[in-house]
Amino acid sequence: QVQLVESGGGLVQAGGSLRLSCTLSGGTFSTYTMGWFRQAPGKEREFVAAIHWSSKTAYADSVKGRFTISRDNAKNTVYLQMNSLKPDDTAVYYCAARRFLSLAAQTSKDAYDIWGQGTQVTVSS
Repeated sequence: QVQLVESGGGLVQAGGSLRLSCTLSGGTFSTYTMGWFRQAPGKEREFVAAIHWSSKTAYADSVKGRFTISRDNAKNTVYLQMNSLKPDDTAVYYCAARRFLSLAAQTSKDAYDIWGQGTQVTVSS
C-alpha cells in the first residue's frame, strides 16, 4: 500500500521561508508524478506545484519565483521550498502522487489518487 507522509509545516512571519517534505513508501518513487496542493479555510483545494516522474516541473502563477519543487529519488522524497511567504499562503498543504501521471494532467487535483494527511502552514503578517 502506497502512503505519503508530509512534514515541515509551521508558523512563520511574512517574508520568511519553510521547506515541506513528503516521503512515499510502498511504491517505486521514481515512477510517480508528485504534486503539492493547498487548502485554506472555506476555499477549494488548489494546485501549488508538481514534479513529473521525468523531473519536469509546473507551478501555480501565485507561487512562481517564490516556491521550488524538487525530488530526491534515492530518498523517496519530494520537497517544496517556500520563500518570501505571504499571509495568503496560509493553508493546509497536501502532498499527492500518481504513478506515471502525464505532464498534461499534473496540475489537476482530480488526477492524483494518493494523498498525504496534510501539514499546516501559517504565515503571520
